[in-house]
Amino acid sequence: MGLNTGFYIVLSVLIVHKSYGISSPIQPFSNYRYATELQSNTADLWWTVDEVKQEITFELHIQTTGWIALGISPAGGMKGADIGLGWIDQTGQVHFQDRYAYNNSRPIIDTTTTDWFGLQGREQNGWTAIQFKRLLDTCDTMDVAIKSGTNILIFAYGLEDPDMSQPNGLIYYHDNRRGSRMLPLRSYGNPSPDEKFADLDYFDFKLNNYVVPADSTTYHCKIYKAPSSLKERKHAIAHKTIIDPANIDLVHHLLMYECNPTAVFDDNNLPDGLCDQIYAKLIDCSANIATGWAVGGDSIVEFPEIAGYPVGGDFEIKYYMVQMHYDNPKETPNRRDSSGIRFYLGKEHRQYDLGYLTVGADSNAMAIAIPPRIDRFIIDSYCPASATTKFPKSGITVTTAFPHTHLQGRSVWTKIIRNGTAVDYLFNGEAYDFNYQFENRLHKPIQLFPGDELATRCVYSTANKEEITLGGERTKDEMCLHMFTYYPRMNDFYGCMISTPIEAWKTMMNTSQPTVSYSEVRKWFMELKWTPELKLKWQEFYHNSPRYLISGRAGNFTYEDLPKLPTYKDLKPSECNSDTHPNTAIHQHSFTIFALIPFIITVTFNLFVTD
Repeated sequence: MGLNTGFYIVLSVLIVHKSYGISSPIQPFSNYRYATELQSNTADLWWTVDEVKQEITFELHIQTTGWIALGISPAGGMKGADIGLGWIDQTGQVHFQDRYAYNNSRPIIDTTTTDWFGLQGREQNGWTAIQFKRLLDTCDTMDVAIKSGTNILIFAYGLEDPDMSQPNGLIYYHDNRRGSRMLPLRSYGNPSPDEKFADLDYFDFKLNNYVVPADSTTYHCKIYKAPSSLKERKHAIAHKTIIDPANIDLVHHLLMYECNPTAVFDDNNLPDGLCDQIYAKLIDCSANIATGWAVGGDSIVEFPEIAGYPVGGDFEIKYYMVQMHYDNPKETPNRRDSSGIRFYLGKEHRQYDLGYLTVGADSNAMAIAIPPRIDRFIIDSYCPASATTKFPKSGITVTTAFPHTHLQGRSVWTKIIRNGTAVDYLFNGEAYDFNYQFENRLHKPIQLFPGDELATRCVYSTANKEEITLGGERTKDEMCLHMFTYYPRMNDFYGCMISTPIEAWKTMMNTSQPTVSYSEVRKWFMELKWTPELKLKWQEFYHNSPRYLISGRAGNFTYEDLPKLPTYKDLKPSECNSDTHPNTAIHQHSFTIFALIPFIITVTFNLFVTD
């Protein structure tokens, strides 16, 4: 009986629940925090990040009995990619190699240090599964650091094992057996499939066969009323962005705003049209950002189990505005679209109402003006304690982050400042990609309290542009927004935004005019002749110029002048510590033990299980 119990325990270690959206027939070796299908019916990936050890464990399953490989790419291709490659030989032994791709040719064995470590693996039903790990930053010049934000993964596989008669094993060309995927490895949202919500009620805010104008950029706004069927307050537990499959290239982003509780409309004639043309009707609905989606992001966002998005019944928000941004560079006419957003309603009321908070810079030319032909330009903003005193005394808990810039953005981060000292990142989008904008689930929820301050930075590169880039809504304009989901909801605090007063720009213009207008400053921007000296002066201006703060919610904003952005004691720069490299011998020992498990199970079964 004791031996049978031991046999059960060994097996139970290997059994885990099958993840949503996964096609591999092999159960993964461990429970993981994240999972995704890299290629339908071909490749699946699981992973867990240990932020304390600064280590990531992967498990890759691919439908082949040959070699399989996963890489971290600096730019989306083979060149410069850091690759872990493994296979199972005919005896069942797992082999794993650390490789590096100098170009688009066969990747070589890493000649500096070994930083990818195979843990265990097996072949089953025509699939190969290997578990392996590495540090987030290995300090190795032949490796690519896994940064916070968006990472570029590449994967490939062969139909047979490497030729071990050749040095280090010769791998044959994978042909078209390859792929790539953009993922925020350290903050993935783990979206669930539609099937999880199949038995739930839902409501949609969608367009109906809208004819998109033949313009390069279109902003369409439509007001929706909360469903009249919701007589009692309900909690939405997830939302799904619905993009017409034929218009994936056309829909750039979607933002949903909550209208002020005092907003009144004719329910039989709700505003619907180009945002600029109906702006006067949208004033009560154009500032309180709730949720959204942008190009490359996951379609489904699921809320934490403790909180839901309130709607209907006695909830004070009765109207919503959905703003659709269409990017149509070829100005193609007569394209029709029915995109929108769907909310799934939970069957039970949750403990907290969710809210949304946006920090950053205002999206206009006074707040954002970036010189051309510059590799790195910084725009900082700040939400001071005078604004966050509106937070509840018990604090708020932040669960997700959504950084947003346009084409020139390279990174977005927000730090928590307490008593003049940065204590942590609220979220660090160090690696940001305009074409893949994810809602990032924080590694662990973070609490903010009254008096906490938030410092936000957007970093841009305009090396590919010949003219100034100004803040605005067009794709070729820029933004600096960092949006967060939190609970419990604050009904009077949606945003904390910074801009530069026109008087400061007047000083920069060195004009004798008593006053200048917005249009005059903008005209001056466009006529500037850029020199290296002016670019340096411009960055210095952004570091030291006065600002004004806008915080609260539409219709009840608070305005505050800031002589300059507050200074604070920053976080210590992260240092790459090569001493944290895992010990190769220890990993090889673990590798051997895991490889013996199937053998032990087989022998135990044959010796002690009888008819």
